[in-house]
Amino acid sequence: MTARELSSRELLAELLDRVEQYNPSLNAVVTLDVERAMAAAARADAAIADGHVLGPLHGLPMTVKDTFATAAMRTTAGATELADHVPDRDAMAVARLRQAGAVVFGKTNSPAFAGDWQTVNDVFGPTNNPWDLGRTPGGSSGGSAAALSAGLTPLEVGSDIGGSIRNPAHFCGVVGHKPTRGVIPYRGHVPSPLGQPDLAVAGPMARRVTDVRLALSVLVGPDDENSVAWKLKLPKARTDDVAGLRLAALVDEPSTPVDEAVRASLRGALDALEAAGATVDRQPPLPLDLFEVNLLYQRMVGPEVIADHQLTHTEWLAASERRQQLRAEIAHFFTRYDALLLPAFSVPAFPHDHRPMDERRLVVDGREEPYSQTAMFWAGLATLLWLPATVVPVGLVAGGPAGLPVGVQIVGPYLGDRTTLGVAAAVERLMGPVGVPPLLRTDAEQVDL
Repeated sequence: MTARELSSRELLAELLDRVEQYNPSLNAVVTLDVERAMAAAARADAAIADGHVLGPLHGLPMTVKDTFATAAMRTTAGATELADHVPDRDAMAVARLRQAGAVVFGKTNSPAFAGDWQTVNDVFGPTNNPWDLGRTPGGSSGGSAAALSAGLTPLEVGSDIGGSIRNPAHFCGVVGHKPTRGVIPYRGHVPSPLGQPDLAVAGPMARRVTDVRLALSVLVGPDDENSVAWKLKLPKARTDDVAGLRLAALVDEPSTPVDEAVRASLRGALDALEAAGATVDRQPPLPLDLFEVNLLYQRMVGPEVIADHQLTHTEWLAASERRQQLRAEIAHFFTRYDALLLPAFSVPAFPHDHRPMDERRLVVDGREEPYSQTAMFWAGLATLLWLPATVVPVGLVAGGPAGLPVGVQIVGPYLGDRTTLGVAAAVERLMGPVGVPPLLRTDAEQVDL
């Protein structure tokens, strides 16, 4: 906006036109706040005219996941009991975006209380994937990813406890960052509106790594209650040179199946990194067992997401102690490697399946696998151990009218968010963007994503 090539009002009008054109097919944006957004955009333009910059996101129109409270704008979390809920204050993450100059013009769809790997609810219905309208964009930040992929918004903030930023990024061909636990305030998210849960986090999503980096710089910091005493400064990326990267990679894992098309795409990204000079260990000596990690993850995530899943305090303390032992082991692992590359999800975007969750199956290389266990497996390591993880596209595989995106998950050391984003930027440069979804290709020459 500061270059004055495009005013905030002009960009907002263009995005609203795109929402009008494409959102009926997607159902990604579920609430608009046009009047207040136009007023905020006008203030941003006036400030520029007076020589004032409001912040690094000055005048940038954007949307946020419908699980984040937005003052005077409907926030439902996809739940019927909150269908008419209008908060009186912003979630802290939203407040930071606004303080940095962002113009929040709408909310994006989520499953009820962010509780599924698909995005569908009884308030707004299902969200479709721009790459194939018969498939899910993932969940729970599926509306966020679909809106980004279709160019309805340039920036989003999602949330993640079971891959809810990472699998939609993988399914829709965008970039998603699950930060180190606690570095971005979670207060104002529904559920858990008053504090930082043990495993859930808020994080930025965009079409390019550079935009995610910018949003992260705005969002990171202690919540307001602690900021009077605490400061938070993430360390720099370990290296900006691809040739200096020390990477570990797990494409095959006996604990859970991964579709061969996904594995082939990941191997292609590893080949490109090696050709550019990175050291890639494809059989790293992991100091922990991923099957055990996943069992412990499911044990600890249950009380946060399932009402009738309970642990006694003694049981939780024992699980937490084992978690701390695993954190120490993975910290030592990251003295040898800068990042660990993993699948983001076992399959590309799959067809909508809105049956009860215990009746659903995921098809991996032609075989039916348990839905929840398979869907959450690759999310477990980073979530349980409070580590940062960035998902970035690496290509397209067969499926849908024009292929389906695949992303790689880049896990880094505790507080190593800038390192995982640095590796993601290297992957992005080497592999290139996945292109334009079929939904937009009737006017692809006119669309600049």
